[in-house]
Amino acid sequence: MRALTWQGKRDVRVETVPDPRIEEPTDVIVNVTSTGICGSDLHLYEVMGPYLDPGDILGHEAMGVVEEVGADVSALSVGDRVVIPFNISCGDCFMCGQGLQSQCETTQNRERGTGASLFGYTKLYGQVPGGQAEFLRVPFGNTLPIKVPDGPGDERFVYLSDVLPTAWQAVEYAGIPKGGSVTVLGLGPIGEMAARIARHRGAELVIGVDLVPDRLTRAAAHGVKGLDLRRHGKNLGDAVRDLTDGRGTDAVIDAVGMEAHGAPVVKAAQWITGLLPDAVAERVMERAGVDRLNALYSAIDIVRRGGTISISGVYGGAADPLPLLTMFDKQIQLRMGQANVWRWVPDILPLLSDEDLLGVEGFATHTMPLEDAPKAYEMFQQKQDGMIKTLLKP
Repeated sequence: MRALTWQGKRDVRVETVPDPRIEEPTDVIVNVTSTGICGSDLHLYEVMGPYLDPGDILGHEAMGVVEEVGADVSALSVGDRVVIPFNISCGDCFMCGQGLQSQCETTQNRERGTGASLFGYTKLYGQVPGGQAEFLRVPFGNTLPIKVPDGPGDERFVYLSDVLPTAWQAVEYAGIPKGGSVTVLGLGPIGEMAARIARHRGAELVIGVDLVPDRLTRAAAHGVKGLDLRRHGKNLGDAVRDLTDGRGTDAVIDAVGMEAHGAPVVKAAQWITGLLPDAVAERVMERAGVDRLNALYSAIDIVRRGGTISISGVYGGAADPLPLLTMFDKQIQLRMGQANVWRWVPDILPLLSDEDLLGVEGFATHTMPLEDAPKAYEMFQQKQDGMIKTLLKP
C-alpha cells in the first residue's frame, strides 16, 4: 500500500510499504477513504524527531470502510463505514469505564510513563502505524471504531476522529457558564471548532485570537470576536479586559500549545534539540523545558479571577516554568489532556445530522490526494494558501 512516512525533520514521503494484516482476532482492517492532517502532526514534522524512526507511518484522523474482520469481531462487518478515534482504547478497562479513554489501562505505555497509545504518534505513545495510508489495522474492532451511516460525504463524520471530540472536551473542561465568555487562543482547526462549539453551547461572548487573517475572517463568520495578535501583541490582556468590564473572560482555551509564536530563546532550544542524537535529545526534552509558553502565559493573564484555563494545545517539555504565584493568587482552575474520544461521541453525533449544526461540511480548506501529503505538510507548516484544515484522499 501507499503511506506517508516520516524520514526526518521536515521530511515526510509517500512510500510503498507492506499492507497491514490481522494480528489479533479482534482486529479489523480499514480501507481509508479520508484522513486529516492535524496540528499535532506538525510537532512530528518539526520537533518530536527524537521519538520517531525513519519509515514510521503518520496520521491519526482516519475513516473508511471495513475491508476485513478478525474471527472474534461481531460488532462490524465487511463494508461497514467507520471513523477511527485517534486514541487506542479497549473500551473495557477501569479508565475506559470512567470515560478516560486517553488513559486506557490496556494500551498505556507504562515503560514511557504515558497514557493510551495513539495512531501514528511516536515511541511515547506506542509507535503504532497511522492512518495517512491506504489501509489501517485497527485493534479492538468490537469497541473502538465508530460506526457511521452511509450516505453523507466523509467530511460529515471524519472529524469525530479527533477535531470534534478534542474541541468539545476543550469547551467542556473550560466550564463556561451559560451566557458567559471565553477567549480561544489559536484559531487553527481545534481552536476554531472549539469557538463554534462554545457558541453552540451558549457562550455569549467568544473571543478568538490569532495572527493569520484568513483564520480570523473564518471565525468571524461564526460569531467570534476576533483579536489580531499582530495588532495587540503584549497588550492582548488589556484588549480582552476592555471587552469584559475589566475582568477578563470566564475561561480561556489554549489551542496553541508549543507551536506558539515568540520566545526566540526557546525556539532556538527547539532547533538545537533537533540536531542532537536521538538518545540525548530525548533526555533534553523529558528533563528540560523546550516549549514556547507565550500562549499559556497569555491565558493566565487573560482569564478572570476564579476562571478556568482549558489546554488542548500540546506541550512537550517536562520542566517548563509556570507563574504558580499568579495562578494561585488569581484562583485559576486548570484542566488539560488528550481528548477522550468515545466519552464525547454520544454528545456530538446527533449534531452531525443534515442540519450540520457545527458547520463540518466545508470545514476543510483543502482536499488533496495522499500522494501530495508532503506538499500539504509544508503548506500547513508555512500557513500558505489559507490552509487551515486538509483532508487527504488515499
